[in-house]
Amino acid sequence: MIFQVIGINSIYGIFQEFYTSPSSSVKDAVGQDALVALVGTVGAGLTWSGSIVVNPLIAKMRGVRWITVSGVIAMSLGLFLAGFSSKLWHLFLTQGLLYGFGSSAFYFPIMSLTPPYFDRHRGFAMGFILAGSGVGGLVLAPVLRLLLDRYGIGWSLRILGLWTLVVGLPTACVIRKKPTPAGLSSRQPVFNMGLVKRGTFLWQQSLGAFLQAAGNAVPLYYMATYSTSVLSYKSSTGSLFIALNNAVNSVSRVTMGVLADQVGRQNTMVLSVLLSGVSVLAFWYDASRLRFILFVVSYGIYAGGYNALLPTTITEIYGVQNYSSVNGVIYFLRGLGAIFGAPIAGVILGSHQRGTSLQSMMTSLSPVKMRYNEVAIFDGVVLVGSAVCVGYVRWLDARDKGGWSWKA
Repeated sequence: MIFQVIGINSIYGIFQEFYTSPSSSVKDAVGQDALVALVGTVGAGLTWSGSIVVNPLIAKMRGVRWITVSGVIAMSLGLFLAGFSSKLWHLFLTQGLLYGFGSSAFYFPIMSLTPPYFDRHRGFAMGFILAGSGVGGLVLAPVLRLLLDRYGIGWSLRILGLWTLVVGLPTACVIRKKPTPAGLSSRQPVFNMGLVKRGTFLWQQSLGAFLQAAGNAVPLYYMATYSTSVLSYKSSTGSLFIALNNAVNSVSRVTMGVLADQVGRQNTMVLSVLLSGVSVLAFWYDASRLRFILFVVSYGIYAGGYNALLPTTITEIYGVQNYSSVNGVIYFLRGLGAIFGAPIAGVILGSHQRGTSLQSMMTSLSPVKMRYNEVAIFDGVVLVGSAVCVGYVRWLDARDKGGWSWKA
């Protein structure tokens, strides 16, 4: 499930580069980075924000297969119908809204029911599971590039939609809830309002999760366009950068999970968010070809830690009994952050020409490169801000539990 849903979300940068390029089949999308990014962030944001509807359904239903199956059908249909789009608003309805609602219904029943199956090795387990996003991006990025070059955007989307249906249906059909121990109710409260009063909840939800989601997707959406617009790489090379980032991210999620089990899951998550922001500011800002490769790799290493460890830290801070409801609300605001992050970066970037000459790029700061520098500053500050929030949550949780522990 992670391979398919987050893998598709993580390669939207390839669609972003194609839709906004002069060769785009959606003519009112050419050069419109903010609007095209909004299509992708609506889809990815709804993947998470849909939790506010899906999680209460999970709590009420004895079986959840009908939710996951309907989700697979909807997201597949969204991708398939997007293949017939000729206007930007067509993409908003299909690759944005329909895909987003469907992916959320597929994603959350599985993610909400998974962490309680694990305890001592929960960090490794969730890191391993969420590594599917990196593997998905690694596999799907070159495949999508090949499909675009050989069949065009229409058939690429239709094939991706059919592939999602074939792969997703078997996964959707095997999901089941963990049996409830005797004497305990299988029904969970939709949300414990008392948790809102806790500082950990307010900071982790209102700021930390929102800011991390807003900043996390920006490099993935503009990695390919930066490589073509500023560094004068071919579009196929931009796709390889996305694949490389996802490959590194996949390995990192597993290793971050193992590290978290040893030194503390909250500790690892704070370090991960902080270093992801530092990598943006250190390597993406004013990046040459060599420094851009360093950025692609370093961001892949650090950016996956938050996503892999958030479910485990929610369980540790709020308890397994509150995981499903808290997870739903936090991911709802994460979805809002994801919706706004990349489009704001697109507004900063503005409309610009593709294919700046390599000589011009190397000898001076072209206007396009200066705009990307502003995007890098915006993204780095947002991620560092998220790290400050997550670090504060770490301190508040220790205080609430009666004392500081180095491993947490």
